[in-house]
Amino acid sequence: DLRNSLIASGCAVACTAAACTNTAWVASTPEPGWFPLVSFEHVADVVYSPQDFKVVHIAARDLAADIERVTGRKPSLKTNLAYAGQYAVVIATLEKSPIANDLMRAGAFDSAHIRGQWESFVITTVTNPSQKIAHALLIIGSDRRGTAFGVYELARAIGVSPWYWWADVTPTPKRAIYVAPGTRKFGPPSVKYRGIFINDEDWGLHLWAANTFEPEAGGIGPKTYARVFELLLRLKANTLWPAMHACTKPFNHFPENKHLADDYAIVIGSSHAEPMLRNNVSEWRDPPESFNYATNRERVLKYWEERVIENGKFENIYTLGMRGIHDSPMQGARTIQDRLRLIEQIVADQRGLLAKHVNRQLEAVPQVFCAYKEVLELYRAGLNLPEDVTIMWPDDNFGYICHFATMSERKRKGGFGVYYHISYLGRPLAYLWLCTTPPALIWEEMTKAYAHGADRVWIVNVGDIKPAEICTEFFLELAWDVNRWTRTNLTQFLEQWAAREFGSDLAHDIADVMAKYYQLNYQRKPEHLQWWLPGEPPRPSPFTASERIQRLTNFDALQARAERLNNLLAPEKRDAFFQLVLYPVKASALANARYFHGEMYALAAAAGRPEEARAAADMAISADIQLRALTRRFNEEIAGGKWRGLMNLEPADHQWRSMRIAAWTLPKFELTNAPSPTTHTNLGPTKANERQPAPGFSGFVERNGVVSIEAEHFTSNQPGKHGAWEIIPGLGRSGDSVAVFPTTAASTPIERLRTDAPRLGYTVWFGSTGEVTVHIYLVPTHPIPPRNKLRLAIGINAEPPQLIELEVKVGSRTWAQSVLDAARIGSVKLDVPRPGPHTLRVYGVDPGVVVDKIVIDCGGMEPSYLGPTETFTGNQPDR
Repeated sequence: DLRNSLIASGCAVACTAAACTNTAWVASTPEPGWFPLVSFEHVADVVYSPQDFKVVHIAARDLAADIERVTGRKPSLKTNLAYAGQYAVVIATLEKSPIANDLMRAGAFDSAHIRGQWESFVITTVTNPSQKIAHALLIIGSDRRGTAFGVYELARAIGVSPWYWWADVTPTPKRAIYVAPGTRKFGPPSVKYRGIFINDEDWGLHLWAANTFEPEAGGIGPKTYARVFELLLRLKANTLWPAMHACTKPFNHFPENKHLADDYAIVIGSSHAEPMLRNNVSEWRDPPESFNYATNRERVLKYWEERVIENGKFENIYTLGMRGIHDSPMQGARTIQDRLRLIEQIVADQRGLLAKHVNRQLEAVPQVFCAYKEVLELYRAGLNLPEDVTIMWPDDNFGYICHFATMSERKRKGGFGVYYHISYLGRPLAYLWLCTTPPALIWEEMTKAYAHGADRVWIVNVGDIKPAEICTEFFLELAWDVNRWTRTNLTQFLEQWAAREFGSDLAHDIADVMAKYYQLNYQRKPEHLQWWLPGEPPRPSPFTASERIQRLTNFDALQARAERLNNLLAPEKRDAFFQLVLYPVKASALANARYFHGEMYALAAAAGRPEEARAAADMAISADIQLRALTRRFNEEIAGGKWRGLMNLEPADHQWRSMRIAAWTLPKFELTNAPSPTTHTNLGPTKANERQPAPGFSGFVERNGVVSIEAEHFTSNQPGKHGAWEIIPGLGRSGDSVAVFPTTAASTPIERLRTDAPRLGYTVWFGSTGEVTVHIYLVPTHPIPPRNKLRLAIGINAEPPQLIELEVKVGSRTWAQSVLDAARIGSVKLDVPRPGPHTLRVYGVDPGVVVDKIVIDCGGMEPSYLGPTETFTGNQPDR
């Protein structure tokens, strides 16, 4: 019967989302039993019910368009099984679509796979599901988004990128498409609510919408949001915090926006600074100082109530609490205790509005409390929040999450979430232009947060969406399936992404270019290419002359590789390649060229070398001209001018000058005895008394008074009682890094480090004796245990280890320097008792500490930015 035919075709074994991603279940040539979506003879119909959700109608129409994009042949859309031909793609939502009921009555589908699950779906092949249809591909969702996700999953599998519109990725043409038999189950997702925050849109998305895409709305309006909603569905996201700067009309300014969001089944929320779906920057019409709950309670409460009444019937996530207008602290209370009482009263009153106008069962109403900036200190001071409210932890705006729930906190019903940044306007310096956050950092931070209970809401601040495509997708992939990417396959993400967008032939090389792009720019973001903060006098970078030259050489090689790859691509792929690869790579290279050649000019001028200064100035100015021409090309030529007005160099104007890099000009430094730009200064003279290792020694060798070690090149790795050091590929300023896993491991008591702590060993040949200083470079994460210090220990041989404790205080100058440099350096002094081989040991005290590099100063090191080049002899140590 029909049920047996379903089981025979593979229904008995469903696969996970990760497994399906790695399985070739769609092909251009058929195998026996494969479903012919498009064959030489016919195109399968697309069938859905008019009684199904609106988002299903939208997805079905998009699928027909996607099939045409790939094959040039468009399926017919049918609204009844009786109207379909011999082959059909059947789309239905459980308990909503009559088609789903018909399929279950006929025995063609077993709803047990997904019934009652959140946003889940199956894609399965069946035979004879109805009297007319001989072969069908069923896409059945547990709810409205589950069905839509299933449709867009098929679209992706046949070759349509989620970024086909937002990055002009053209699919590779196919004459035929066949789908492998069997059942593929996806979901439920790891994180319940997953989405993006469009923010700081003044200089990109707003200008583009206002002047190019949607001038009739004067900026971001329904036409733009429809494209955003489609993108979110294609990325399996479900939530949006809309744009909220003063340049943008509030989301509710256009009445159709909330209906459009409901049509696309997108959940609307609002940022940490916008309680109760209100855009305070534009919608609070009274003086800003009157947005004060302590003195103006009735007016503020009514203001919130108006929005709850207006939007309460739609699917929303309500942000509770209160901050000031435009991301400023809350008014009306002076002491911590007064602020605690006021916030608790505000939350209680807001929940009263939700109970009155949305649902008396408040635990059924999604609510979040975002502990951002000063609000986190209130939470740590003892803020009492209702159990069903989700608490969102913030990062420090630079990609490092500030807080993690303790074991006892994880018992609360509302759970936890994360608000994360890959774009930011704020101090110490904004980064609004290019997206340079390494996927490996996103992985390290977000999987750590998930392991500590943050699984309810993940929101990523994406700025203008472009050019943050890669990081946005990676973040949302983790949110959908947190186990999809692990330490063992993390490096494959970029290669799989490149293969999908540009084909498998060049995927490895494109992925390698992007991996090096992230690494070079992690050392210093393009928007941070000045080493003085706003208001301070200009000063040069701490790079040595050799480091400057090496950095420029690396960038030159990288952009040359990107250019070669661009020339190898088919012409129809080059617009997408420019947006996703070539522009970020070349733009960051040119930004570095103009800065460092400019710095060389200033140093040479200060040292009285005019010819050298003029040559450096010419190169800096040339790089600036090229960068501006490249950006004009993005805006005026790519995709026929589709993105006109979207790309602007940072800073795009003179607003927010206290938190943005200065507009680039040739610098001038007031220096005396400026170092020569051709002198390498980070290594001292050769020490006459250094002994050299015997031939065959495999380890790290002191050279000129310095030993430099990439942390991942350990020679031994001994697990501890609760965890072990593991390598995080792709995270580090000049290589990989290491951290203790699981991140939920217990801390090791100081007195038990030598017996219980996970420990790394590095075999080092010291050519001299006496006191040495060990500098350990950490990724500037925040501590996991409920304290404010990062802790680890360093020792030599079997000697007692010395504890390193680094305080982390967001807003301090030390913190600012660490996030700009992508490094926090701790130091200890150790005694080398004799020349020859010794073992340097790194002991894990607390989880959450990520080690990037170790530099041992034996008396020959002078300050440098990257630390000296690694000096390793022999084969690379086992990992």
